[in-house]
Amino acid sequence: MQKPKLLDQVRNQLRLKHYSIRTEESYVNWIRRFILFHKKRHPREMGAPEVATFLTHLAVKGQVAASTQNQALSAILFLYREVLNINLEDFSSFVRAKRPEKLPVVFTKSEVRRVLDQLEGIHKLMGVLLYGSGLRLMECVRLRVKDVDFEYSQITVRDAKGQKDRITMLPKSIHPHLQLHIKKVRVIHEEDLLEGYGEVYLPYALDRKYPNASKEWHWQYVFPASKRSHDPRSGKTRRHHYDESNVQKIIKTAIARAGVNKPGSCHSLRHSFATHLLENGYDIRTVQELLGHKDLKTTMIYTHVLNKGGRGVNSPFDET
Repeated sequence: MQKPKLLDQVRNQLRLKHYSIRTEESYVNWIRRFILFHKKRHPREMGAPEVATFLTHLAVKGQVAASTQNQALSAILFLYREVLNINLEDFSSFVRAKRPEKLPVVFTKSEVRRVLDQLEGIHKLMGVLLYGSGLRLMECVRLRVKDVDFEYSQITVRDAKGQKDRITMLPKSIHPHLQLHIKKVRVIHEEDLLEGYGEVYLPYALDRKYPNASKEWHWQYVFPASKRSHDPRSGKTRRHHYDESNVQKIIKTAIARAGVNKPGSCHSLRHSFATHLLENGYDIRTVQELLGHKDLKTTMIYTHVLNKGGRGVNSPFDET
């Protein structure tokens, strides 16, 4: 039997280790670029010097962000360690892209209201969850029916960043709107079942462990796509979650229409959630748990946002 091509081996190993399809696409792309950069030499013929040269090129010529360079490094290390079973030498001498120290873009409470007022339908519901529950965009679109608890007014965020679960609040004011939306989603699911479909993607091979679970109502996405689509991994036709890129575009448009002159995004609503909780007197540990931050230092950045007027100091001009 013919051995799979290198990039197919990478894909197989990524899927074996349950990496997301986005990570798979990104890693394969970076590995391909690494090979092409070195004139299609096989990675077995290369090592730490070639990796360092490629990463330095990204920083100096490509002027990529530090996070982008780190992602390229992670992809290449995965190739060598997990696919080729090669441990590279230390190549800490390569030029690292500088990571800029930026404060998060945070909206005031009135700006949040103005932005949310520009939204309607499911986009309004998503916007409220991004701000009112502090969800990341992908956590919002991947939300499943079983993880919304109206009785306790809470949302269980499954397999979040760092592959950890957490619980956050569900704003009571949107209960009736979200319940009505979920009823409509159930009708769509029942129609899919009648037409011989109705399956949803299940993580970690749960579909093999529980063969009928993928068609059960409580596993369905709260925000499903408008159309069924072909799953490139399984080959099955399923109804995936709502396209996150559409949400990004609509939120961007809402920010502009609201007259908010800040370079905000979907994530700015999550930043605003954290900042406003601290502003309202909640302790930082509670905010850390709600956000799902592993390190308290990550949450501490919002305390800097609260230092109004430059670290809380009054201008001398105002004292005269």
